[in-house]
Amino acid sequence: MNSYETVFILTPVLSDDQAKEAVQKFEGEIAAFGGKLKHSEKWGLKKLAYPIQKKTTGFYFLLEFEGEGNIIANLELSLKRDERVMRFLTVKMDAHHVAYAEKRRAKMGSTKVEA
Repeated sequence: MNSYETVFILTPVLSDDQAKEAVQKFEGEIAAFGGKLKHSEKWGLKKLAYPIQKKTTGFYFLLEFEGEGNIIANLELSLKRDERVMRFLTVKMDAHHVAYAEKRRAKMGSTKVEA
């Protein structure tokens, strides 16, 4: 199994409950596609570097998960189809990246999956 990290930006017009529902949807899809969610993190409402869809802010979220290579195509198709998602980026994590992510989570005091 490979380790992956996906960061996505949700539109700022959503309420906290709507944003949480969207994140839970993607977490569920990772599990449905045969992946294992390792960590979920909410970065909050942040200013964008440039306007996207005439919006200057967005809700940032990070998902770390493990899975086979085909999970990425399915997850990204789901992200593309969801109109609440403004942008996303998925990265395959190498050994150094995984070690850094674990060290960062330990420093934050969070080793469990959060929503």
